[in-house]
Amino acid sequence: MNKVNMKIDGISLYVPADYTILEAAKEVNIQIPTLCYLKDINEMGCCRMCIVEVKGAKALQAACVHPVAEGMEVLTHTPKVMEARRVNIELILSNHNSSCQTCTRSWMNCELQTLANKLSVDTIRFEGETKKKPLDIGVSIVRDPNKCILCRRCISVCKNVQTVSVIDTMNRGFNTEIGAAFGMKLADTSCVNCGQCINVCPVGALHEKSDIDEVWNAIYDPAKHVVVQTAPAVRAALGEEFQLPIGTPVTGRMVSALRILGFDKVFDTDTGADLTIMEEATELIDRIRGGGRLPLITSCSPGWIKFCEHNFPDMLDNLSSCKSPHTMFGAILKSYYAEKEGIDPKDIVVVSVMPCTAKKFEAKRPEMQNGGYPNVDVVLTTRELAKMIYDVGIDFPSLEDSDFDDPFGGATGAAVIFGATGGVMEAALRTAADILTGTSADNIEYEAIRGQEGIKIASIEVAGITLRAACAHGLGNARKLLEQVRSRELDLDFIEIMACPGGCVNGGGQPIQQANVRNWRDIKAERAKALYSEDRKMFIRKSHNNPAIKALYKDYLGMPGGSRAHELLHTKYHERPLYKE
Repeated sequence: MNKVNMKIDGISLYVPADYTILEAAKEVNIQIPTLCYLKDINEMGCCRMCIVEVKGAKALQAACVHPVAEGMEVLTHTPKVMEARRVNIELILSNHNSSCQTCTRSWMNCELQTLANKLSVDTIRFEGETKKKPLDIGVSIVRDPNKCILCRRCISVCKNVQTVSVIDTMNRGFNTEIGAAFGMKLADTSCVNCGQCINVCPVGALHEKSDIDEVWNAIYDPAKHVVVQTAPAVRAALGEEFQLPIGTPVTGRMVSALRILGFDKVFDTDTGADLTIMEEATELIDRIRGGGRLPLITSCSPGWIKFCEHNFPDMLDNLSSCKSPHTMFGAILKSYYAEKEGIDPKDIVVVSVMPCTAKKFEAKRPEMQNGGYPNVDVVLTTRELAKMIYDVGIDFPSLEDSDFDDPFGGATGAAVIFGATGGVMEAALRTAADILTGTSADNIEYEAIRGQEGIKIASIEVAGITLRAACAHGLGNARKLLEQVRSRELDLDFIEIMACPGGCVNGGGQPIQQANVRNWRDIKAERAKALYSEDRKMFIRKSHNNPAIKALYKDYLGMPGGSRAHELLHTKYHERPLYKE
C-alpha cells in the first residue's frame, strides 16, 4: 500500500495515499466537524463545515474530499478556519425552521444543533427567508421541507445505496429544494418506506409518522385489551436511546418498561418468527420436492416486498407466500389467542414495536387482515417506544429484567437472529435440515451466510441436497442479485433479502446515530453481535422445537402449510407502477 508523509496541526503522520484529510485526522484523534458527509454514502463536500487550511493552497479546502499528498501540511483550527465554519453554520441556520422545542430531533441527536453548540454560535448575524412549505405526510414517513438543509444525504442513500431513487434536488440557487419529481408526495412514488433517508438525515427534515397518541388512547380505553409484541432487532438497539453502549441487549428491561407503560400483555415477535420458519421451511421443502418455482425468496421485509412489486413483478411468484412474523403473530393473537382467552377480536388491539418504518405501511395493506380485522392495529418504531418511556419518566437503565407473557413466553435462538442479515435463512435451514433428515443436527451455525458483505452466495449441504443459497441486504444489493437471477447468470434455490443494509438491526425505525459515530463504527455489526449472543444463550435454538409453536399446531393450526395455516398466515402480492398516474 502506498503511503505518504504529512502533518496535521504539527503532528507528523504516515498514512495511506488514498486517504482524505478527514480520514488522516481521525488517525490522530483530531475531530474535524462535518455535516453533509457520511462515509461511503455522501462524500461531496457541499456543506463546507469540514474546511481546513492546506499550506500553499489559495482557498480553504473541504477535508472530507481533499486527498492527502506527500509533504502536505494541514491546519484545522486557525482563526480563518473557525470563522468560516461559524459563518457557514449561521448561513444554514438563517433560513432553517428552528422550532427546536417541538422538533423530533431536538432531544439528543440533531447534528445541526450539536455543531452550533460546538462552534459557540449563540447569535445569527444573517436574516434569511424562512421556508413555509406544506409537510409531505405518508403512512410511514413525514418529510418536512422547512427543516431541510440541502445536505443531500437522503438523496445519496435513496439513489446509491437503495437504488430506489425517488428524491432528488429540484430548481437552482436559493430556490433549490429536495423532493420527488413533479412535486409528488412520496406515497405517490415507488418509495418503499424503508426509512434509510430518516436514519441519515442530520436534522428533523425526515421522520416517521408518529402513532404514539393512538397507542396511548388504546391503553387508556378500558374496553380494549392491548397487547404489544417486539421484534428481535429492537432489543439490540433500544438501549442506545438511553446512552447504553451500541449492541447492548436489553430484552428484560424492555419487557419491564412495556408493562409499566400499561400494556395488558407483552409478547415476543420471535414467536411469530418461529411460526414463519415453520411455514417457510415447509414451503421451501415442498417447492424443492414438488418442482415448484425456485428460487424461493423470503418475504419478511416489507420494504423489499414493495420494491419487488415495483421493480421485479416477474418474480412475485418466487416470493414466499408467508406473511411477515409480526403480521402472522397478529393473526394468531386475534384468532387462537382471542378464543383461548375468551376475548372478542374487535376488542383486541395489537401493537407491534418494530425497527422498521415500512412495517407501518405493511400493517395498513388490505392483504394483512383476517375476518375483517387487521392483523396489526398500530406499529411503533424503536424510537417511538423510547419516546414513550421517556415521556412517563421511566429510568430505563435501572429497570430489573422481566419475562414475556404466556402462552407465548418462550421463543428460540433461531427467531432472535431474524434481525440480522442472513438470520432468516439460517433459521429456516436449521429447521429444514431436521425435517429432511428426520434427525436433530448438531451443527446449526451457518457461518457462510453471516456477516456484512452485501451479497453472500453459498452452497449448503442439507440432508444430502446441495442447496444453492444467497443473501442480500440493502436494496441496491438486492437489485444486483435479482438481475443476475433474472438473466440466468445465477441458478439458486433460496434467497433471503432484507431491505435495509445490515438487516433489521439497521432498520429505518432504529435509534439514530450521528455521523461522527456512523462514519467510524459499524453499528450494523455491533447490533447483530447482540442477537447472535442471545441465540447462543438460548436453550432451544430451532423453531420447530418451540413448545408454544408445537401446541399451536396441535391445538389450532393443524400442520404447517395446512388449510388453516394458509388462511391465517399466508398471502399474495401484486404488481405496482413506479408512479401513480
